Amino acid sequence: MGISFERVSYRYRDRGMTPVIGLDELDVVLKAGGMTAVLGAPGSGKSTLLQHMNGLIRPDKGRIQIMDYVIEAAGSGERPGRRRWGRSGAGGRKKEQEQGQLQGQPYGQERSKKSERDVKHDNHHNIQKLRQRVGLVFQYPEQQLFEETVERELMFAPLNFGMSEAEAREAALQAAASVGLDEKLLTCSPFRLSSGQMRKVALAAVLAADPDVIALDEPTASLDPVSRQELMELLRSLCTEQGKTVLIVTHRLEEAATYADEFVVLKDGGVIFQGDVRQLLDSPDTLEAGGIVPPRAKRTADVIAATFGASGMQIHAGQRQPAAAYPSEIGLDASDMADWCVKLLEQRGVTT
Repeated sequence: MGISFERVSYRYRDRGMTPVIGLDELDVVLKAGGMTAVLGAPGSGKSTLLQHMNGLIRPDKGRIQIMDYVIEAAGSGERPGRRRWGRSGAGGRKKEQEQGQLQGQPYGQERSKKSERDVKHDNHHNIQKLRQRVGLVFQYPEQQLFEETVERELMFAPLNFGMSEAEAREAALQAAASVGLDEKLLTCSPFRLSSGQMRKVALAAVLAADPDVIALDEPTASLDPVSRQELMELLRSLCTEQGKTVLIVTHRLEEAATYADEFVVLKDGGVIFQGDVRQLLDSPDTLEAGGIVPPRAKRTADVIAATFGASGMQIHAGQRQPAAAYPSEIGLDASDMADWCVKLLEQRGVTT
């Protein structure tokens, strides 16, 4: 069972200002067990979508289904709003957050206790159970870290979800190892770490709870190139080896292109594209509308193709092409690009 958003709308509002669209009649269905990359310009609704995943934000209108959980819009007679949760998806601890695309309060105030009961009744599950199965990693990790040491940070969710002290410690060690976090750091305060280390702690804290769905907002930000590649490979392995569903919000198409199974592009709170990387790269209008920079291999190939008269804009279309164009199964890495360039030059009578 996957994830679906059905005509979901949400609006932010600062005091005295006109409500600003977060999501607008958004419809999308995401497959379970795969990696989906959500792309779009700032303000397109990417982070807002992510925060709906585990009830951190409740929609003003529409319906969300995540596995066997259903999140309905706020009931009639109450104003839509949200409750901020410190460790959403990793323990449900209440803590004031300022996570969101815009400053100020969302549309309406914090949910009432009656509204929280409605969510549980509608889903026939406790909201905390949903957050045990859906882990959310914020764009700014310091907003979801609060324990005195890294080890206690990683143990918090397992303990809160019923593990023993020994089981929680073992889960913490495994999660730390999976993200490449040195055991020597476990006794340190998470707030004395570098931004890249804090990001790894935030991810490990979610992984320690062993959720079915992992949603990450700009997961590679502040990481060095090697750590970025290692993280993307880890997320991919969570899908292929453990069957987890991974959803990443990113503006770096180049990083996600060779890892994600599916791509969703948002604009003005709605979906303007959903498909695989070849379909996306073959749609320059979508890339432009979504504010997305194509991978360097694609940009380079377009320049070379234009120079030598090849069909540059269709080299990734996955269709039968003239001899000079990209083969249908060509990849996006440097070696594939080099092979294609050599063949193109040879076809133009240039010896290499």
